[in-house]
Amino acid sequence: MALRIPTAARNAAANGVAALANGGSIEIYTGSQPANADAAASGTLLATVPLAGTAFGAASSGVATLAGTPLSATGAAAGTAGWFRVKGSGGATVMDGAIGAELTLNTTTISVGVTVQITGGTITMPAG
Repeated sequence: MALRIPTAARNAAANGVAALANGGSIEIYTGSQPANADAAASGTLLATVPLAGTAFGAASSGVATLAGTPLSATGAAAGTAGWFRVKGSGGATVMDGAIGAELTLNTTTISVGVTVQITGGTITMPAG
C-alpha cells in the first residue's frame, strides 16, 4: 500500500512551508542544487530577491504559488542560474529548488548590476 495524502492535507502542508518563507528571501545560485536543503549552499550567489510578508498565495490542489510576481533584484555576480534557496525572515533555509522547474526567471544569464526577475514559483506537495 502507498501513502496517500488528501487535498486538504496537501494544502495544509504547502501553506505551512509557504508561511516559513514570509518576509524572507530567495537566493539564486550557479551550478547544481546541493544533495539536500540541509547542505551548505554551493555555487556562486548571483542575486538575492526579497520576499513579501505574505510570500505565497493560499494553496489549491496542494500547490502554493509565489505572490507578487514578477519580483526583482540586481545581479550581485555574473553567471548562469542553476538553483535557488528560499530562506525565512530569520535566515533559516526553508527549501531549495531548480531554476526552470519550481522557479522561473526572465533569464538564466545574470550579470552584475543588471535586474533579474522571478516570473513565477510554486511549492507543490505530492498527492502520494
